[in-house]
Amino acid sequence: MKESQPSAIYLKDYKVPPFLIDKTELTFDLDETTTIVTSRLHMRRNPAFGKSTAPLILDGGEEVKLIGVAMDDYELPPEEYRISEDKLIITATADEFVLTCETLIEPQNNTRLEGLYRSSSMFCTQCEAEGFRHITYYLDRPDVMSVFTTTIIADEARYPVMLSNGNEVERGKTDEGKTVVVWHDPFPKPAYLFALVAGNLAVKNDVFITQSQREIKLQIFTESHNIDKVDYAMEALKRSMRWDEVTYGREYDLDIFMIVAVDDFNMGAMENKGLNIFNSSCLLASPETTTDDTYLRVEAIVAHEYFHNWSGNRVTCRDWFQLSLKEGFTVFRDQTFSADMHSETVKRVEDVSFLKTAQFAEDAGPMAHPVRPASFIEISNFYTLTVYEKGAEIVRMIHTLLGAEKFRAGSDLYFDRHDGQAVTCDDFVAAMQDASGVDLSQFKRWYSQAGTPVVTVTDSYEESTGTYRLIMKQHTPATPGQPTKLPLHIPVRVGLLSQQGGALSAQVNGVAAEDHVLHLKANEQEFVFTGLTSRPVPSLLRSFSAPVKLRYEYSAKDLLLLLSADSDGFNRWSASQQLAVNELTLLINQAIKGDELSIESQLIQGFKALLSDAALDPAMVALILALPSQAYLSELADPIYPAAIKQARQYLKAQLANALSADFERVYREHKIHGEYQATAEDIAHRSLKNIALSYWVETGDELAQQELVTQFQTANNMTDQFSALSIAVHSQHPKAAELLAAFYEQWQSEPLVVNKWLMLSASQEQENALATVKGLLEHPAFDLKNPNKVRSVLGGFGQSVSGFHKADGSGYQFLADQIILLNKRNPQIASRLCTPLTRWKKLQPELSVKMKAELERILAENLSKDVYEVVSKSLA
Repeated sequence: MKESQPSAIYLKDYKVPPFLIDKTELTFDLDETTTIVTSRLHMRRNPAFGKSTAPLILDGGEEVKLIGVAMDDYELPPEEYRISEDKLIITATADEFVLTCETLIEPQNNTRLEGLYRSSSMFCTQCEAEGFRHITYYLDRPDVMSVFTTTIIADEARYPVMLSNGNEVERGKTDEGKTVVVWHDPFPKPAYLFALVAGNLAVKNDVFITQSQREIKLQIFTESHNIDKVDYAMEALKRSMRWDEVTYGREYDLDIFMIVAVDDFNMGAMENKGLNIFNSSCLLASPETTTDDTYLRVEAIVAHEYFHNWSGNRVTCRDWFQLSLKEGFTVFRDQTFSADMHSETVKRVEDVSFLKTAQFAEDAGPMAHPVRPASFIEISNFYTLTVYEKGAEIVRMIHTLLGAEKFRAGSDLYFDRHDGQAVTCDDFVAAMQDASGVDLSQFKRWYSQAGTPVVTVTDSYEESTGTYRLIMKQHTPATPGQPTKLPLHIPVRVGLLSQQGGALSAQVNGVAAEDHVLHLKANEQEFVFTGLTSRPVPSLLRSFSAPVKLRYEYSAKDLLLLLSADSDGFNRWSASQQLAVNELTLLINQAIKGDELSIESQLIQGFKALLSDAALDPAMVALILALPSQAYLSELADPIYPAAIKQARQYLKAQLANALSADFERVYREHKIHGEYQATAEDIAHRSLKNIALSYWVETGDELAQQELVTQFQTANNMTDQFSALSIAVHSQHPKAAELLAAFYEQWQSEPLVVNKWLMLSASQEQENALATVKGLLEHPAFDLKNPNKVRSVLGGFGQSVSGFHKADGSGYQFLADQIILLNKRNPQIASRLCTPLTRWKKLQPELSVKMKAELERILAENLSKDVYEVVSKSLA
């Protein structure tokens, strides 16, 4: 542990920057060993700052070597500036001046993958959140927006492609024969949106005609062997551009839009103005190498980064505490885009399932924080599910409260009012409120209050008057730094069903409808429905209208009714999940006590009805058939008994499989697709249902099912079906699982993204020697510690292995801690994210909890980066 630990930065201490940068002129002289960066910053004192004598303090990185600094072409001698804790400090400045800095960096030695670095043979950048300071000295904060002109000088034979933000405005040669390319971005932006790429890359060209008939040149760059895998991303980009014009009225503003695929990347993708840089795993797709879920992920991420052009670039965040201003809004936009492209209900179920599993766990853990955090030590740790996914839920609630028409008016006002500005979450809410006339003052607490609210509902029915009452109570548990909570404004969408499953119309406050949005604003509130002739079954929180935990005592009969008859597709899925959770909870408790597992499952009846109804959406049926995950059940448990949860899930799945074996076999055969692969919503739905049916059928041990699995693996014409068969084989411990794993690697060893899937599946196996297996994977030729995707595949997969990660002797925790300590020095961002499984130690069963805590304490004793220190220290607090 460091003697002097990093200190926190607080939102309450925000001050406007003392200087502004109107123009930024950058020159990069790229070389194999050293790169020289020259910056000319046209600066002036910020009149809003007040103090006219404040020194100029520029952010830098420890690897940035200052060669020289000049002010208005006057070379500053060493006594007129100093470097302290990676800051360049100049005490005496004019009110307006041009500052020139020449720095030297070594991108090939940059293992942090922040700033300018090498990925394979190309130069590339990642500057969000504070990566630009690892390139040169700058006011590296999002509220300093500047017009950038970038000159790239390089050997064209090595780097024929040289890209930066904006439009290319000039190309030429130096006296030494190097190529010079100049890019100019006319739109002011903060340094985190700067991008540069140089390499020997292939390109896919296309065009897009905007609604005002402008022709936009579209380009996607990859290494030559991957250029055949970008067609789907290009089509997704064009769909995104058209959707944003139609849905939000936003037209693209530059003459060219470029995307580059990079193998070594800490994040998924980055929305740099006009030059998006993507982790190759989020861009490349082909039927042979890409599963359906990855196709959907590629489409969503391409859309997300494109939508940032307005919600993040043209209007950006004032400070990093406002990160959800751009990310939450843009996640909401990409979610609704994907829903429009495919199935709205299926998309909603997938998003909420992820939120309830992962983000709710974050809210309940030591790193719990508001969507707009009050403080942080390292901003990279706050690219979290709370900021992104819960942030999107906040925007969705505003959409629910305002309605589509007023929400669009609010977004128009927001973009028009703040174009070219760095603003706050309050500015976003104010635009929505001003455009709609809806009071959102209490609603704003969602941004500043951490934790997942619990909404408890009780009801009563008066037969004599046909009056139905719902009593709702809200309570948000204490979170670190926030022991007490204020009531939130929670939109609760409610419908009522008859005992026969029909939709009922009822009046609330004089308005009759089959669907109502109730405004829960107090700690306890009553809502009255009139005009009923019998006691209804409530369909609560339809479409998951708010990110809360719902508590209502549904009977098994009620849940089966909702599962079979609710017009709200999300609540049909939710009812199936609650039925499964109720049964699994009983089984988990039996397993903890060491009793023999036994249950008469109500799900058999519900699942049989689903499997027999050909009119239902196959994708929706597949989602309902999927039992709650190990991770979700762990989030619900306190304490967590990982082995008991695994045992209970296996038992219930086997019982369902055996009871409905013939149905699963029939559904498997009925939903086979004969023909070429297509990533259409219809075909994806059929494959998803077919493969989950196969997973149940194989669970019975039926020889025919076992053989069908092998046949599907061997004859599949697409990665979805082949990898599904392989995954089912591994997780059902099929007798040929090891043989199929070996065959899969042999077939795909030259495709890195497919190999990453193999690494993750291999690491997640449930077997006695799981830890030895994962250690062997670290020595495998396919593994590379420098590549974040491979690290996430192996160590992320290992975290899913109960028998490996949660070994009784704690050796699984020790192994992960060893990797975190190693990566802390190489790539702190990745190391800090790998800490997440260890932060759950307080919820684990006691004998495991003490061992996990010991590993956190061992990590804390090291000389830690800010990234890792923040997560570990908060976890132990």
